[in-house]
Amino acid sequence: MAAPVVPSSFQIYDSYVEDPKWQIKFTIIWCSGVALAVAVSVPSLILGLRHGRSLKGIAGISETNGYQSAYSDDKEPPPSRRRGRRLVGAWNALISPTHWSPPKLELNLGQIVVILAYLAAVLVCIIKDAPLISNPNRAGESDFSPLAQFPVVFLFATKNSILSLLLGPGNGYEKLNFMHRMAGRAMFLAGCIHGSLWIRNHLQYGIQILGPQKETSGVASLALLCIIVLTSLRPVRRLFYEYFFVIHVLTYVAFFVTICYHTLYASPWIFPPLAFYGADVLLRLFRYRIKDATLTAQDAHMTLIRVHNCDDGWLAGQHVRLRVFFSNRVFESHALTILSATPSHSCLSSPGFLLAARNDGDWTRALNNYTRKEQERLQINKSEGDSAAFVQVMLDGPYGGSSVDLGLHESVLLIAGGSGVTFTLGLLDDIIGRCVKLGRSQGERTRRIEFTWCIRSFGQIEWFAPMLMDIATAASNSTIDLHISIFVTCLCDLEAVPHIPNSIVTLSRPSVQDLLKDFISPSPSSDREDSVEIRFDESQKLHASGGGVVVCASGPESLTREAQNAVARLGLTMNMDVGGIALHTELFTL
Repeated sequence: MAAPVVPSSFQIYDSYVEDPKWQIKFTIIWCSGVALAVAVSVPSLILGLRHGRSLKGIAGISETNGYQSAYSDDKEPPPSRRRGRRLVGAWNALISPTHWSPPKLELNLGQIVVILAYLAAVLVCIIKDAPLISNPNRAGESDFSPLAQFPVVFLFATKNSILSLLLGPGNGYEKLNFMHRMAGRAMFLAGCIHGSLWIRNHLQYGIQILGPQKETSGVASLALLCIIVLTSLRPVRRLFYEYFFVIHVLTYVAFFVTICYHTLYASPWIFPPLAFYGADVLLRLFRYRIKDATLTAQDAHMTLIRVHNCDDGWLAGQHVRLRVFFSNRVFESHALTILSATPSHSCLSSPGFLLAARNDGDWTRALNNYTRKEQERLQINKSEGDSAAFVQVMLDGPYGGSSVDLGLHESVLLIAGGSGVTFTLGLLDDIIGRCVKLGRSQGERTRRIEFTWCIRSFGQIEWFAPMLMDIATAASNSTIDLHISIFVTCLCDLEAVPHIPNSIVTLSRPSVQDLLKDFISPSPSSDREDSVEIRFDESQKLHASGGGVVVCASGPESLTREAQNAVARLGLTMNMDVGGIALHTELFTL
């Protein structure tokens, strides 16, 4: 005779049996979401592999012992398939609302939807069929959050993540970091639910909160998690980044230790984060490079860095973590965008691995001061092109880059604000070189390019004027229709404007939406009556002809948000007429 079964309504909830089931369910949910994102990115990944973009730089910056500068006759771009481009336009119109970005959040609608879906999954898995008041284990220590969220936090945090590789070019750690921050805050939320309800129960039944190892280690874990979250808020990161980084690393190590003392169920969930982090460190070791470099202070606000013996191993628009061995700053590394294409097809008269650091913090100011003092000490005239201070640097990377291949589109609109020009300048050098010097060897379709740069003073044009001149000269008398528009937002010395071919310098602040509309279908009424123009461009602008448009914007949050919203506002008809509008934004902030 079988033993009697206790009715479910009279059974005591056993969190050590039920809660692990919800850990597995939560893991299945977020893994399914990641798999869906990878599946959607498969076409982009395959295209990147075919064109050699997906794996470019995976082994770090390389030296070819003397590069061979390629040159081939410029060719006409191949014709676009009208029907295929209209299908691309329909798809881009379908996803364009996800680009919309509200002010201050630094997130677009697509990212907001992902975050809300993640939070919903977390809350459902915490609350569903769980007597949290009497047994709040599922929210914390025993068998759900924050333990089950450890892999998510580290998967989206590491710089060399397998996820970045699977999502295709341009989806580096900086694009995935928003999920790292949100998973950490969701972990803190779950910890607060668990901790507050346990403290309530202890107070209700007169049980000592501090003293026993389990309770003490639990309070310590929650306190460490609180420190991690508070010190990672945006104002703290931007004002005290070096302190934030040190505190972030140390508190996470301490949190791992205390959570293991708090519950035996933590150990299995710590191994995946350790594996992600270990793989990241191992790949970094293979990608570190120590090189000689020369520093040139353009003025008191900008420092150019030329790293020697670097000929290949990066894509235009990617960045590296740079450590310069000078003064007492040898332990600091900072992200700087590579502002040139590889020397094999760069349009610059002096190609190479070039970086630029604008004074925007203690480290960049110290670097600029050091460079100017070294130049003065060596009695070098800063106006000479070869004036420089010699240092050694360590490179870590490259990372990131553009998620769209400019060569797949007939029309390219590059928009930059301030030092964000380092990103668009590298893209411009690359696409002009591929079309003019390599003769469209990979079937590049690009016919026209509008390069727009928004700055505060005319003097800032001098930072990159020689490079713009080289690129504009290479594009002249070719099949590329290049226009350079520079917008200056303050009244300055008009005589300081250098002569750059095919360029217009305008004293006004542009609207990105107007720029995009004029670029797609220019009209005579688009000229501003209240602006002052210095024109070095006598050519006639063409309009989009249905071969696809790509918009790349880089710089401060206001500019990238304006670009995202401008693309999001374009309707189905406009997208299909121009053959689709692709977008990539690069936010220059912490």
